[in-house]
Amino acid sequence: MRLRQHYSVAVLVLVFESALIGCGTPGPPLPPSLELPKAVTDLRATRKGERVTLTWTVPQRTTDRGKISHLGPTRICRNLPSVTKCNEVAQVPPIFPAATALGREKKRQATGKAQPQNRVTGTYEDTLPPELSQKGPTVVVNYGVEVMNEDNRSAGLSNLAPIPVARTFAPPSLLEPEVTAEGVQLRWAVVAPGSESPGITYFYRVYRRLEGTKTDTIAGEVPLSGGSQVVFTDHGFEWNKTYQYRVTVVTVVSRPEQSIQIEGNDSPTIQVPAKDVFPPAVPTGLQAVFSGVGQQPFIDLVWVPDTESDLAGYNVYRHEASQAAVKINTEPVKTPAFRDANVSPGKKYFYAVSAVDVRDNESARSEEASEQVP
Repeated sequence: MRLRQHYSVAVLVLVFESALIGCGTPGPPLPPSLELPKAVTDLRATRKGERVTLTWTVPQRTTDRGKISHLGPTRICRNLPSVTKCNEVAQVPPIFPAATALGREKKRQATGKAQPQNRVTGTYEDTLPPELSQKGPTVVVNYGVEVMNEDNRSAGLSNLAPIPVARTFAPPSLLEPEVTAEGVQLRWAVVAPGSESPGITYFYRVYRRLEGTKTDTIAGEVPLSGGSQVVFTDHGFEWNKTYQYRVTVVTVVSRPEQSIQIEGNDSPTIQVPAKDVFPPAVPTGLQAVFSGVGQQPFIDLVWVPDTESDLAGYNVYRHEASQAAVKINTEPVKTPAFRDANVSPGKKYFYAVSAVDVRDNESARSEEASEQVP
């Protein structure tokens, strides 16, 4: 009996110790989250004239990897390189995709699958104060953003986005277009930048946009030079389409690490219908040669070929003395040669040829060539 009691006590002790081990020893309490949004790492800055546009991805996680439920404002900082403390120029109200988050949750409930977070972009447009350009043409300012929590605390400044403060110039005030056989020609009065500073150069940039689209194409660039007028010819368009053109003056700041281009404001946009009403060049070197001894008589014509890229072919005209010329081909002749087999003995024929392009523009007729049929 006594042995059985000792055994029961031992079992109870083991059970009690196991229970203690299973419960574990409570550790120290975790500190409360500071709710600090992660610092922005992808700030980008672009400049057009005196306007600087900032864009960045709004953080959706805290520094301790928690989800952000509330955000404070975002501070916009504009510092000279020698300044390390944020020189605040503005604050952006809190940006949080509450509606987007609600939509993700509804979709998760409907599909049973977690939905990826949508990227939310913050933006701000700043205007450079005129006095900054007086600090030197190659000086830059560093932009940064600081996303705050509800207690106006942050995890620090974002990456820095440098922007030169060099002066930009007003665009041409008037563009004069003219459609020529060589292309769309634009003329404008020279924009005089005065004397160029060391490390600073300028040029004109011409933009072209096809009507009905939203895509701009650089049609060309022209150095800033003397004179009173600039002439630019665009060869990269397509005939019988309508285009919009604008011009801006680009300031180039040469820096040791790289050159930075700053576009000024745009000129007024002009619309140009590029209608092709220009015929090919007049064919030259026309010769007529009779052949027919011992065979069906005919007259062969040859001439110097035209070289236009849009050439469709040639028309051949014939007449006899004191008669009007008549076209004797039914379709454009593809090669610079033609055989006229519809000739009669004892008659003299006069020939001329013209060139036709793919838009049915026809050149004037060449000088005549004649041949006698025996």
